[in-house]
Amino acid sequence: MPGLTTSPPFPDNVPTHPLLVADYSLLKAGDEAEIAKLWKAATELGFWYLKNHGADEEVKAMFDMGAETMALPLDEKMKFEQGDEGMSFGYKAAGANATDEKGNLDTVEFINISKDDALAWPSTVHRTYPSTVNARMENTIKTFVQKSLEVNNTLLAIFNDMLGLPKGTLLKVHAREENSGSEARCIKNPPPTDPAAETKAALGAHTDFGSLSFLHNRLGGLQVMVPGTEEWQYIKPIPGHAVCNLGDAMAIFSGGILRSNLHRVVPPPGEQRKFERWSLVFFTRPGNSVVLEALTNESLMIAEAVSEAPDTGIYRSGQTASQWFARRIKYQRIKNQKGPETWRASRGTEHRPEAA
Repeated sequence: MPGLTTSPPFPDNVPTHPLLVADYSLLKAGDEAEIAKLWKAATELGFWYLKNHGADEEVKAMFDMGAETMALPLDEKMKFEQGDEGMSFGYKAAGANATDEKGNLDTVEFINISKDDALAWPSTVHRTYPSTVNARMENTIKTFVQKSLEVNNTLLAIFNDMLGLPKGTLLKVHAREENSGSEARCIKNPPPTDPAAETKAALGAHTDFGSLSFLHNRLGGLQVMVPGTEEWQYIKPIPGHAVCNLGDAMAIFSGGILRSNLHRVVPPPGEQRKFERWSLVFFTRPGNSVVLEALTNESLMIAEAVSEAPDTGIYRSGQTASQWFARRIKYQRIKNQKGPETWRASRGTEHRPEAA
């Protein structure tokens, strides 16, 4: 992985938030104590570490693909740019997105590869990709996508049971066969050139668009705003541990029982700031036609949670997953910014204008 052998350790003098560690091998085996730990993490913060996930080799190969892709000339990468109409798949250049309602620009570039395109290869479902992506689609990207789906579907099945839903309910709304916004993303963030930019967001405060995120990185920079506080805290990267978190769709489906929490990315702390920050994530999102609404007819637990919510509007969004996803992608693009209202239109289940 780029930077892995040369980067210094994460400093011990910055505020961090300890995440619960879930063991994927125990979760797969149905260990009740491990499932209880996962449930606690999912309902309180919405973030946790996942160890023994078995995807280390796939992750390494994906970082190699990302490095090969980012090394292409910019004009070549721009042939595969996302565009401004709400498509996520493809290349995103640094500065294409706003990080707050003032129009400050992000500093990351990344390549997004659709789950549908990877699984259908060599057929095209959504779009084409750079040559470096095509060269690794069969043996690297498709393998990583399949492994990520296995991990996230295992977690979905656990949440399904804990929420009191009929067997297979959550897997049905994330059917592998239906086109969706699910995608793999490899991200490169350069070191800041201005010392004053230490806490300037590379990716602004947000909740994730979809259901589950399966994240791999080796440098710091990811921060969460712990519920009930106004303070950003780092999530310390731990070798061999993925960081998993829930997104808006799961918060809505569960009537707020599961947490989609605010987070952002800033330059790495301490000496790590001098290095490029690379990360890799697979986003599981519902099928495009699925309406984002609380599953109150399927679970008494969810129905009771919604009935006690001070504002139930978010649990009856009326939007399909495809509409929710495209809206949020489109209105964070800097070319679409027409003032604070545009930025706010890109927000999810949580939004604090002051939390940039």
